[in-house]
Amino acid sequence: MPVDGTESPSFFAQPFTLMKYFLPFLSLLPFTVLPAFGQDPEPAASEPPPFHSERDEVLSLDETVITATPLARTLFEQAQAVSVLTGPRLQQQTQATLGETLSTMPGVRSSYFGPAASRPVIRGLDADRIRILQNGVNTIDASGTSVDHAVSFDPIGVESIEIVRGPATLLYGANAIGGVVNVIDNRIPDEPIEVPVRGILDGRYSSVDDGLSRQIMAEGGFNGWNYHVELSRRELQDLQIPGFARSARLRALEPLAPGETEETDILANSFLDAEGFSTGVSRTWDGGFFGLAFSGYDALYGTVAEKEVTIDMTNRRWDFRGGFDAPLKGIKAINYRLAVSNYEHVEFEGPEVGTLFSNDGYDGRVEILHEQVGRFEGAFGYQGERSDFSALGAEAFLPPVLTTSNSGFLFEEFTLTDTLKLQGGLRYDHISAASSSNEVFGPGRSRIFGNVSGSVGMVFTPNDDYATSFAVSHSERAPTYQELYANGPHLATNAFEIGDADLPTEQALGLDLSFRKRTGFVTGAVSTFYNRFDSFVGLFGTGAEALLDEGESLPILAYRSTDAQFYGGEIEATLHLLEPVSNPEPVIAASRTQSWAESLFADPMTQSIIDLELKADIVQATDVITGEPLPRISPFHASAALIYNLGGLGARFEGIYSGEQDRVALNELPTDDYLMFNAVLSQRIETGGLITDFYVKGVNLTDEEAREHTSFLKDIAPLAGRGIVVGAKVSF
Repeated sequence: MPVDGTESPSFFAQPFTLMKYFLPFLSLLPFTVLPAFGQDPEPAASEPPPFHSERDEVLSLDETVITATPLARTLFEQAQAVSVLTGPRLQQQTQATLGETLSTMPGVRSSYFGPAASRPVIRGLDADRIRILQNGVNTIDASGTSVDHAVSFDPIGVESIEIVRGPATLLYGANAIGGVVNVIDNRIPDEPIEVPVRGILDGRYSSVDDGLSRQIMAEGGFNGWNYHVELSRRELQDLQIPGFARSARLRALEPLAPGETEETDILANSFLDAEGFSTGVSRTWDGGFFGLAFSGYDALYGTVAEKEVTIDMTNRRWDFRGGFDAPLKGIKAINYRLAVSNYEHVEFEGPEVGTLFSNDGYDGRVEILHEQVGRFEGAFGYQGERSDFSALGAEAFLPPVLTTSNSGFLFEEFTLTDTLKLQGGLRYDHISAASSSNEVFGPGRSRIFGNVSGSVGMVFTPNDDYATSFAVSHSERAPTYQELYANGPHLATNAFEIGDADLPTEQALGLDLSFRKRTGFVTGAVSTFYNRFDSFVGLFGTGAEALLDEGESLPILAYRSTDAQFYGGEIEATLHLLEPVSNPEPVIAASRTQSWAESLFADPMTQSIIDLELKADIVQATDVITGEPLPRISPFHASAALIYNLGGLGARFEGIYSGEQDRVALNELPTDDYLMFNAVLSQRIETGGLITDFYVKGVNLTDEEAREHTSFLKDIAPLAGRGIVVGAKVSF
């Protein structure tokens, strides 16, 4: 519950109060007599059949991906390793944070700072090295500066999530040296909506945190004008955990003082109270579209590391997006987008204001796709960013910093033969990071960086069933303002952090090899990678301690550069055990070339089916100079799921295994392995123009104690215990 003296966020208290009590019940109504306004009561005979509620669309290699290249190639045609989470699996896997939502994807873990704050960790890289996008532009928040800062949106309202594993600096700059996560929604409709209104009611309840979340979305259009409105609300109480909050190793190493008792069964101060809204409008015509949207997100949540500290976050954002199809001779399309954001959060210590963080900025980009010239097809563009960050208060560990970036990029695809294509390009980033003079941090400093990144890859498709891809990239990343200018206590990491204003540019050589198969008894992909970093910037222990004014002390951690290497691989495969489909029709993600009905009824599977889904990944990371392991690297991770479908009935039973991690850095404790079981039962009901998806999900059925090695809090915050999630989604 919120600490006394703070208030829960509220945009419009009365509507959300009504939603709290009525939306879950509305979501469960059969809606047997309410045809959608503006649609026929019965679907037309020519409409494709609805998708089955348990078909895992992550492994559909014919999904169109808009993030990895500007040419909107499918997963099968990518030179890099890419995954897409969408449809029923996204609905059932969505959690309060982006990191936890994606934590079971191949090569992806969570930075887990409790159930209210986490970011994705991709192939051992996290924070600023992972670029998180909303519809192709930056989130512009403070989640990259500290693990206790939540990402500034709720995943409940998204349509699909694209994950690019490995360097994506060519299109998205230095902050994408480890990968990109692009969250896609329809806030700005880019295709004409042919009905006055359509929408979604989504509600779910989770027992492990007595959590209630719900979403209402409505959109429609007339004569080329389109609108989109969305409301969401999420309330989670303190999380139930299996046994002790502190790990057995930490309890043995640091026993409590006499009279103190261990925290058990409940993870204190892990609540979340959040709400969001967005509204957008667009104008579409035969040659393009333009639209704008305004959105907001407020969240009040506890920080598990400090039981008296809560964070009150507010974000307000404007998005502008548009495009022109074939505006000039030789130009295939021009696409542009701009996001302007005002973000801040206050850290309360009990009822008292501790530290105020703010980040005001923008991110804009223009992409120009040219027509095919000979065997070349590609795009070039410009991206500009600005971030005005400040931290004010007793625990501010950074001075105010203004960061600007101006970039140009070029991407080309060259068709060498019918079976072999080359993809590659270049990018230049001009980055400035200037700190302001401050009585606490001293005189201001300024650094300017000119980074050049490039990549080349090939995609070999000997036939329609198989593809092999190989990519080589050179990426450069400028140190962040935190790595340059930090100098103060950072309680989220339980350390006194010291930056280095003279850090050099980080450089990486990346190699990525993938093999893909999209038809037959076994479908899926296998990927391997190797990344070698020069001047890799990390936060390392010094062995010294800093004495604070309160008489307490914190270990001093310093940002410094070293050389490092990361290597590993992922596998995601599906064995079609019963009635496999030999040549499935393409399953296409929502895009400008797809109608609402096609995105909703995209799955061609019309008969009963049993699939066995297998996933695994591993990563090793080493400081090349010292030979020591790097900290918070995920151990071997694997999962197996048996998936059953018959008509609208679906079932899924999965086991998730995480190995022991005893290859640890200095001052880092090992983590035990765990085996966790989940199960889902779902049912789809179609009545008139309405589709209702129900599901019941059992989570951690054996109440296993599980800790993520990628988390700073792994020894004081285990994952959730046994629980049940009940949800329903009505599409009309």
